[in-house]
Amino acid sequence: MKSKAIFFDRDGVINERILGGYVRSWSEFRFMPDVGEFLKEAKDKGYIAIVITNQRGVGLGLMSEEDLNEIHRRMQEELLQTCGVTFDAIISCTDAANESGRRKPSPAMLLEAQAKFGIEMASSWMIGDTASDIEAGIRAGTKTAFLLNEHDAPSENATICIPSLKELLEYI
Repeated sequence: MKSKAIFFDRDGVINERILGGYVRSWSEFRFMPDVGEFLKEAKDKGYIAIVITNQRGVGLGLMSEEDLNEIHRRMQEELLQTCGVTFDAIISCTDAANESGRRKPSPAMLLEAQAKFGIEMASSWMIGDTASDIEAGIRAGTKTAFLLNEHDAPSENATICIPSLKELLEYI
């Protein structure tokens, strides 16, 4: 039997986005509202939870791979301590070039997770706050949820547009 998954963009979905910049250290990382609660309920409903994130700051030399790994380690630790759950995987593209074959809107990172975990994409969701997140989900064959924000117009292509993660719980 194939698994179902929820794919999460990181900046703007799991943590607050720094507009025009990058979260380069744990001290700059701030969880978005409801992340832990949503993650726990999604996992209780049988979803695998996977972070799919473009992290160009590494490719541009603004932070190291070790800095990125430390942020993700601390994120997982905090979620485990506060909610008793963690993400099942974190897949990052650190390439600086937009033309990279792995960077969203390419579905490559989602398809990598599909192969590793045996995921049924039609039963899965991609949650993002940019058009490239939604396009990656569509190209991978998932349903898509656009998290409304102040920096991007809602995606017309998304399955649904939601004001918060809590709102998505009624759809999954």
